[in-house]
Amino acid sequence: MENLNYGVIGNCKSAALISDKGEIVWLCLPDFNSPSVFAKLLDEKKGGSFAIEVDDSYTIKQSYIENTNIISTLFQSGNDAFEVIDFMPRFKTEEGDYFAPPDIIRYIKYISGAPKARFIYNPKLYWAEHNTNTVIEDEYIKSYTTDGTYESLYLYTNFDFNKIINGEEITIDRDSYFLLSYNQKIEEMKLNKIYLKLQRTKVYWYNWVERTYRLPKYNNEIIRSALILKLLTYQKSGAILAAITTSVPKIIGGTYNWDYRYCWIREASMIIKILTSLGHTTGARRFLNFIVDITPGKDEKIQLVYGIKGEKSFNETTLDYLDGYLGSKPVRIGNSSFQYKQLDIYGVLMDVLYQNFQMYVYSQENAEELWTIVRSIARIIDKNWQEVDFDIWDVSNEQSHFTFSKVLCWVAIDRAMKIAEKLGKTKYQNEWKNLADKIKDDIYKKAWNDKLQSFTRAYGSEELDASNLLMESYGFIDANDPKYISMVIKTKETLLHDGLLFRYRVKDFSQGNVSAFTVCVFWLIKSLAKIGRQAEAEQLFNEILKCSNHLGIFSEHIDFKTKRLLGNLPHGSTHLALIEAAIVLSKGEKN
Repeated sequence: MENLNYGVIGNCKSAALISDKGEIVWLCLPDFNSPSVFAKLLDEKKGGSFAIEVDDSYTIKQSYIENTNIISTLFQSGNDAFEVIDFMPRFKTEEGDYFAPPDIIRYIKYISGAPKARFIYNPKLYWAEHNTNTVIEDEYIKSYTTDGTYESLYLYTNFDFNKIINGEEITIDRDSYFLLSYNQKIEEMKLNKIYLKLQRTKVYWYNWVERTYRLPKYNNEIIRSALILKLLTYQKSGAILAAITTSVPKIIGGTYNWDYRYCWIREASMIIKILTSLGHTTGARRFLNFIVDITPGKDEKIQLVYGIKGEKSFNETTLDYLDGYLGSKPVRIGNSSFQYKQLDIYGVLMDVLYQNFQMYVYSQENAEELWTIVRSIARIIDKNWQEVDFDIWDVSNEQSHFTFSKVLCWVAIDRAMKIAEKLGKTKYQNEWKNLADKIKDDIYKKAWNDKLQSFTRAYGSEELDASNLLMESYGFIDANDPKYISMVIKTKETLLHDGLLFRYRVKDFSQGNVSAFTVCVFWLIKSLAKIGRQAEAEQLFNEILKCSNHLGIFSEHIDFKTKRLLGNLPHGSTHLALIEAAIVLSKGEKN
């Protein structure tokens, strides 16, 4: 069965997917949201890739170099062995700036014997929309398009250029390299310089992990997920991507194929909160600067999603000439979700603002900017919390009084009240306390179902929703509260199926609801541990970990029957939820 057995490398500018056979199947340059140069992930024939072919006698083993985002793929046949080390350079220069060019380096390390391989270099620039010409120049192999939009790509190597172009077999008898770049290089490429970039990038990741908070259990899972979350951050703006890919389907053959190379405010805020709790605070400040930059007006509503450079609108189009992942059309670029109204985003954002007001001492100017955003959000919630909106799942066009949205409206006002208290703004503090109490009373009155003994998906509904498990995490309800305990147990009984969780159950399942949204089971695990069912939670956690790919990476969805990974990857929200569940389990929290 085809599965998403891909590793991810990156440098907070762009990222690539590498298969368990060492083939680069996905890469956009120069940035995450640029057109692809390799997109075999979305079209086996037309998409383009950078493959390594060996004969059937070779075994192939792949792993991350421990505590890094550098992938090692070992090829071995008897005494014949070589290793391919893939990474995107990232390290600090002597001037204190980050060196993170739009480059991929493939360091070929000779181990023993006389190993042979073919390096099949087949870039298809600009979404493979036009013909890509590849030619040999004096210092590099150049690929370029002449039809439509002009794009170019440069490959530097100490292998014979003609053998690479022709895909001829090469005997590896020494260390070698490939450097693939969006830019033409000024300095001369030499093996020792490539090796130095490898070592400096390795040290960068070692230092980053060293600053990560350690726990008694599940450290490996926490560190790998944290490293993945770091890769989803965009250095230039502070934005955080939902995933690095587009159009990997939620269902094979389905049409729920979306572009996730954007910054969803909800998920980004949650990721920043957890990275900060693990000891990484710089990203939080940069994300807050991103928020300040995209909310210039006092009454301007915050969108659900933004471009990674702060773009506020982006057309959604389809690339009909691409076959899609395993034939799942259409391939989409762009995302129309920025038009949706989801009130919950204000709550998660305000929660992050409150966390940062607690942690940092701000200059007067910065504090005043953030205080203006706080008051603007509170004003928007005051005017809109009683209105209907779209739900957290983006599945249907139905608007309703969704419970999770109402809870997050309460979170927004509760955090605004606490920020006002911290700043000595008594008038606002009292005003917002009254509003928070009013919203909470409304939720208890209209979202609680006595018959089901649970909070429901929406006011007046008889459906449960996994998102309501987050009530306790946001401080809306205590883990010891009988209502919360009852809801957690009821959610497990109703939505858990073969170790995975439905987001919600309805009589007529929509196309988008027949695979499990991976994040939900981690929410359930955390909730079970919180109400004292530690053993039950750990069993579920250990089972879901088996569903990751060979490198511990999760995508957005998992098929209930086959347990295959589905949807865009690596999925930031899933790895965020994994970390949160692991932290609770590691601490052995019981109430």
